[in-house]
Amino acid sequence: MNSLPLPGCAPMPLAHYLKALGMLRLISVNEQDGDTQAVGHWERDAFVLHSKFDREGLIQFFLRHYSPTPILAPWNGGSGFHRKDNTEAITAIDKSTGERFLHFREAISSARAALKSIGLKEKPSPDEKERLLRHCRNTFPDGALNWLDAAFVLTDDGAKYPPLLGTGGNDGRLEFTNNFMQRLIEIISPETGAPTAQAKGWLESSLFGSAVAVPTSKAPVGQFLPGAAGGANTTSGFGSESAVNPWDFVLMLEGALLFAAAAVRRLEGTEPGALAYPFCVRQAAVGYGSASPADEENSRAEMWLPLWSKPVGLVELTTVLSEGRAQLGQRAARNGVDFARAVVTLGVDRGISAFQRFGFQVRNGLSYFATPLDRVVVRRNASADLLSEIDPWLARLRDKAGPSAKQVPASVSRALSQLENRILDLCKDGRASRLQAVLVALGQAERALARSLAWTTGRNDQIPVTKCQPLVGLSGRWLRDADDRKVEFRLAASLASITGFPYKDNDGKSVPLHFRQHLERVAVNGGAGHYWFTWDEQARDVVWNDGDFVDVLNRIFSRRLIRAEQSGLDELPDNGIPALLDDVIAFIEGETDDDLLADLVWALSLLNWSEKPKVSWAGETKSQAIAYALFNLLRLAFPRGNERKLADLPEVPPVLAIHRHAAAGNGREASRLASRRLRVSDMPPSVTEVALLGDTVRRSAAALLFPLHHSDVAHLKELVCKTTTQTI
Repeated sequence: MNSLPLPGCAPMPLAHYLKALGMLRLISVNEQDGDTQAVGHWERDAFVLHSKFDREGLIQFFLRHYSPTPILAPWNGGSGFHRKDNTEAITAIDKSTGERFLHFREAISSARAALKSIGLKEKPSPDEKERLLRHCRNTFPDGALNWLDAAFVLTDDGAKYPPLLGTGGNDGRLEFTNNFMQRLIEIISPETGAPTAQAKGWLESSLFGSAVAVPTSKAPVGQFLPGAAGGANTTSGFGSESAVNPWDFVLMLEGALLFAAAAVRRLEGTEPGALAYPFCVRQAAVGYGSASPADEENSRAEMWLPLWSKPVGLVELTTVLSEGRAQLGQRAARNGVDFARAVVTLGVDRGISAFQRFGFQVRNGLSYFATPLDRVVVRRNASADLLSEIDPWLARLRDKAGPSAKQVPASVSRALSQLENRILDLCKDGRASRLQAVLVALGQAERALARSLAWTTGRNDQIPVTKCQPLVGLSGRWLRDADDRKVEFRLAASLASITGFPYKDNDGKSVPLHFRQHLERVAVNGGAGHYWFTWDEQARDVVWNDGDFVDVLNRIFSRRLIRAEQSGLDELPDNGIPALLDDVIAFIEGETDDDLLADLVWALSLLNWSEKPKVSWAGETKSQAIAYALFNLLRLAFPRGNERKLADLPEVPPVLAIHRHAAAGNGREASRLASRRLRVSDMPPSVTEVALLGDTVRRSAAALLFPLHHSDVAHLKELVCKTTTQTI
């Protein structure tokens, strides 16, 4: 077999993709002059044909032996069957006598008989169109049925139209079938059946991308080839006419026939039959530069067209295109984001190497263009599996805050769009940084919902209904797989994991106090770890604001000290993932990205910390670093219960004034009080006063919030409790 690269048949634009499929289909179905064993695959953005044909043989097949498929639509205005239509092409084909147009003539006769039987002389009304479609489906010859199946589907709810062929073979005022017939008589003489003088040059340009001195047709090409559609700003002047190679138009419609739609009904469902179209989902306005919420409202749909790297024949290809489904678990992919996830989680047919994504969007007045949006390689991406944990929550958020929803806060809409963009990025690249970006986007979405609590809870609605509950309970795999080995991630995990028990509520009942309760107004069902948005007093611990992150941490630590005092506790009962002392020192010295830390704290607060997920840095050697003397002194004044016991420290009841002075930047007064507190607790320090002011003191005070490993706490004691008293 000859291997023949066809540079003119590329994955995009859509017309060139369909052209490759049409070429393979026409060769394979012609048993006498074609090659039923022909196969093809995609390589370096070109279709490679493996068949008995060499270059000249392939050209001669289409010039001499191609018999056009009957493609006509008597139900459309402008189709050539009604008064005021352009009838030049259909008349020429109908009066032809050669074998090449035999099946076309039979279909034209059937179409006219159908119109006559219904009594139609003008473009049919909507009700008449339904009757005509059914009559055509019942009476057209077998050779035309592939076209009918690709152009429309008859369901219990009426006729449905796949997006690839507009609304039954037309796009607005552009009628595909009449244009198809006009392009046919430009390449095949209806009188003799021989190729026209320009047909060979056009064919070489269409298949092989050859530069030939043959003028293109000024006929419209519609949504399939946006770059050649003409119009304003399409050339160096003010505008241009459309320019189409007739073979491009003919072969692309021949290829579109492989995408036959079907009416399907799930066995467990009772709803009427719904339209199913191969690799076609609802538009998601994310993942491409010109994305706009309006795209989802105005777009017909988006298609993910398969590319394959191993030779495939017509039978295999037809099976993939007719039965191809994209599954996410037990459900079909609903939109572009779902499809991208299905691509990387083995939810699509095997043997496909990549998908080229197209959106059918309004881009030229009221006309649709098949706009290339993205390409996603099919490869296993285990990180994308984690997205199944957010499916119900994300589906709810998209339903309530998607482009079709009304009166949605702008911050929530932006957060949803950012989240879906980050999900698409993850599907294309499964690195830890991409998963972390998804996690951060989830945290930002949660923050937006918390900031717009009246909308989120429906408090101002006539019938209050919570639109979206807090996201909670992400598994420990997120912590493991999103770890980029950076200081900010480790510190954020340490903060987000903080949980204290027992604190007392207003009724004197022992309850846990989670770090997340300082971020947003949520109530917590203790042992079950369930969260819900609330307006009541359970949310009184929220101190978060979008200002200075160090100030926020100091306010959180102050709040926990107050709650411990109100609960009658002699020490903080908090537990969490110990922060590395080196990381804490980096925070105190201002070497961390505080904005990133804030984003990661929100993100990691969504995890289910009750499962005590393991962290990769837990086994690292404990630090022998020497922090600021002020931090060493202050941290010993606020030990956690578990740290104190394991480090063999005496009890040190917390003194709120110590932290208050430090949070205000007064290191001298904070150190004096801390030194006095330690001395009274039988742990006399060698440092009695640290004359330090400003930002370093504030950051040292905020760093008191981080849990530490008991060995690090013991190390701080060794540094602070010297035998010689001194002033620094």
